[in-house]
Amino acid sequence: MARQLRFTGTDSKVDGCPALHTDEGTGEIIVQGTPITDPADLAQLRHFGEGEAAVAVPAELLVNWGPAKTDQKPDLVDRPTFRRLFETFQHTAWRLETRRGYASDREDPEFQEFLRTGSAPCDFTEPWFGNIKAQTQAGKTVGRVRVADHPMTVEQSFLLDYARHNAAVGEDIRYLRREDAKGLGDEDFWIFDSRLVAVIRFDEADTITGIELVTEPARVVRYAMIRDAATHHAVSYDEFTATG
Repeated sequence: MARQLRFTGTDSKVDGCPALHTDEGTGEIIVQGTPITDPADLAQLRHFGEGEAAVAVPAELLVNWGPAKTDQKPDLVDRPTFRRLFETFQHTAWRLETRRGYASDREDPEFQEFLRTGSAPCDFTEPWFGNIKAQTQAGKTVGRVRVADHPMTVEQSFLLDYARHNAAVGEDIRYLRREDAKGLGDEDFWIFDSRLVAVIRFDEADTITGIELVTEPARVVRYAMIRDAATHHAVSYDEFTATG
């Protein structure tokens, strides 16, 4: 079975080599570099076995893109701290939504109204809408890319209908079909000012189990790369609804 490799990073400015990849299944780091083939060089390598290969990479590649300590404890925060991030960001707040449904949506009275009528109401006096409107009117950017199945789940259809309310306060919500989202992974996260990431953890019932803050530069850059790829391939709300 083929490995599930995730591009980790490169110091190259042109051709992408040397680079690091991570095996999502085993956690192994795959190093891409210039092969060492000279017998005299290979003879100097200790514990070099048959069928093995050696490559040369700049030290900076491992410093900049190598994994952090594997035993580092996640920086978990509570809900009030998480909500505060939406008041204190300076420039941009952006989210990737990858799940087929969220328990918080199913518990929302507006979701129940959507099930009854096919249209979701909205209370614009809720703190979320007031804050986002204030932030976007101040020139800040708030956006999301939502991964959607075909056909969409009921929860995804609810969020698609609800997106018009988000847009009314300045959010830019875009859509990406799941078949076009390969390589992005399945994590849900917010990224603030390209320096801080809040990764949202869920259980099998789509309930939030924890929120991890990430500030390690290499990890933040990886999430920023996912954001850039998702934004590049996603389409606007109007284009998505027009194509069905």
